[in-house]
Amino acid sequence: MEKAIIGKKIGMTQVFDESGHVIPVTVIQAGPCTVVQKKTAEKDGYEAVQMGFGEIEERKLTKPEAGHLKKAGVPLKKVLKEFRLDDCSKYQVGDELKADVFAAGDRVDVTGISKGHGYQGVIKRHGAHRLKETHGSGPVVRQVGSLGATSHMSKIIKGTIGAGQMGAEQVTVMNLDVVQVDPELGIIAVRGAIPGPKGGIVFLRNSVKNIAEAKGPAASGRVNPQKASARVNPQKASARNK
Repeated sequence: MEKAIIGKKIGMTQVFDESGHVIPVTVIQAGPCTVVQKKTAEKDGYEAVQMGFGEIEERKLTKPEAGHLKKAGVPLKKVLKEFRLDDCSKYQVGDELKADVFAAGDRVDVTGISKGHGYQGVIKRHGAHRLKETHGSGPVVRQVGSLGATSHMSKIIKGTIGAGQMGAEQVTVMNLDVVQVDPELGIIAVRGAIPGPKGGIVFLRNSVKNIAEAKGPAASGRVNPQKASARVNPQKASARNK
């Protein structure tokens, strides 16, 4: 069953599992979210649910935004987000969703706006190399270098790296484990890092990835301890999927 919720990134911390291993987690204030609108295939051509998150004063909304929320008869919300779910029949306008829609052990995809870094050069933005500072480099050791093609092309090929605005774009981190859920505090802790600064708005929904079962010698338990593949790092996603 597909699930989704809107939340706010609080920050990162660490927890310990039953074996005493450290798990880095991001804490998310998930919900409460209110169902503001339902899209149906008969009326809109597709199935979706629009959720609202965060309280806001009416004077900070435009008249269309305030009218849309008042028509639904729900409290005024700061953030609206539409989720296309397989089964929207269980949701009704005015329903409230909290952090307990997810449970420990679920896998989620988290979408947010990454941190903005302003205008950056090719070294920080694309990981380019510096020029050699021996003879003749001049004051261009951190510049991108030659970009032009031959006279036949007479233009810069699309996709060539260059300086420009970095960050402040939508990023989705997929297949993160839900480590803990606290329904009373409305908190969800997911393994690893998620995009955005502290206080940034994020969207959680079920992961679209299917985890394949291990096959071959690893599945049967016959593992050569001398191979690098047998030295498992518990912090890596590949180790958690075994």
